[in-house]
Amino acid sequence: MTRILIRTGGFIPNFKCKYSTAPKSVATIQIAGKEYLTDNYTNVTPKILSYLNRNLHLRKDNPLSLVRQRIVNYFYSSFTHRGNPSFSVYDNLSPVVSIKQNFDDLLIPVDHPSRAKSDCYYVNNSTLLRAHMTAHQSELLRAGLDNFLMIGDVYRRDEIDSTHFPVFHQVDAVRSQRKEQLFENHPGLEIFDPTFDPSNPFAFPISISDPAKQSCHTLEAAKLMEAQLKNHLLGLVKALFGTEIKHRWVDEYFPFTHPSWELEIFYDNKWMEVLGCGIVRNEILANAGPNNSIAYAFGLGLERLAMALYKIPDIRLMWSEDSGFVSQFQNKNVNAKITYKPVSIYPQCTNDLSFWLPPSLTIDTFVHNDFYDLVRDVGGDIIEQVRIKDKFVHPKSKKHSLCYSIIYRHLERTLTQVEVNEVHKDIEKAVTTAFNVSIR
Repeated sequence: MTRILIRTGGFIPNFKCKYSTAPKSVATIQIAGKEYLTDNYTNVTPKILSYLNRNLHLRKDNPLSLVRQRIVNYFYSSFTHRGNPSFSVYDNLSPVVSIKQNFDDLLIPVDHPSRAKSDCYYVNNSTLLRAHMTAHQSELLRAGLDNFLMIGDVYRRDEIDSTHFPVFHQVDAVRSQRKEQLFENHPGLEIFDPTFDPSNPFAFPISISDPAKQSCHTLEAAKLMEAQLKNHLLGLVKALFGTEIKHRWVDEYFPFTHPSWELEIFYDNKWMEVLGCGIVRNEILANAGPNNSIAYAFGLGLERLAMALYKIPDIRLMWSEDSGFVSQFQNKNVNAKITYKPVSIYPQCTNDLSFWLPPSLTIDTFVHNDFYDLVRDVGGDIIEQVRIKDKFVHPKSKKHSLCYSIIYRHLERTLTQVEVNEVHKDIEKAVTTAFNVSIR
């Protein structure tokens, strides 16, 4: 799932973060007024922490907020109970979560690559900045909720280019139903296979070997939920992109759903992945409390949708305070057709950075995301892209070398080569210190 409490109980309004040293020389980090111990897992940086509490998805002048509201409106209008919306919305949950919330509760294996330090921003070995909004799924199920949307910022270490940023925004959702709801018109049908006892769900392991369903479910329940899921999500896509949009479903694997699919649409002459979805693993429901229902879940990224809908060419623009950008989305009807018009096009500056690795590292063991984070911390938002240009092993000395191209561009003014060179020198110094490399 993209990659699948109290509404206002997450953030402390005046966010501050700082590093400090507690008694006995134990390093700590303070986030939103709470202090966390640091350890060898800690890799969250001050630059990344500076993005917390920005809440772009709630700012009315931001394209992410427009798309968020369109999605919420669709679910509010499509699902009602006695005149009230069936779905509840949670859009201000704290982004600091536990390993249990982000991985264990979702059945993500301990050796799964998504847990790696190279992929996540860890506060310490038991806490991280959430990598997906699905991290809140189990706590909301435990609170007794059955239909809900989770919306917020998520954090992943990644490459640097026009479509990738270490912070982005997701909408995840769960819709669960009991037998009397799912089979309202067919009371003789059952959600669970006769061999499975929902009151004792852990009596024997649940198999997902059948591509059509989990072994605990009847085929009728699985197929009806699949039909509902696909109809509801196709309705959402048509509400966003128009009723004539072409689409296709692609079989996929996610640890927390089975069966699972991705929905792709044909947009701008190419197939574009829109969301991931599936039938929630029954173990997750049973662990969280509900043992008499079946549920579907989905997750999608707001940036991808906003960039497609409004023709926004660079993901960094979502964070821009420039009035020329902001004014294009201010006081707009959420359903308005908006095409972003560049205020100005500023030139790129490209500098290469080559260095020899120390004997303890090779071109295969060096973690590129560590380098990307350092470049972003030093260069800030003028870093447009970082890409590997060359890998080299000296034939005689056997020393390993890497060369990166760093592309600089300011979104609101022209950068001079002189100021870019100064930033580039600072990056060289930081790289030398952080990784014990030798600049070539």
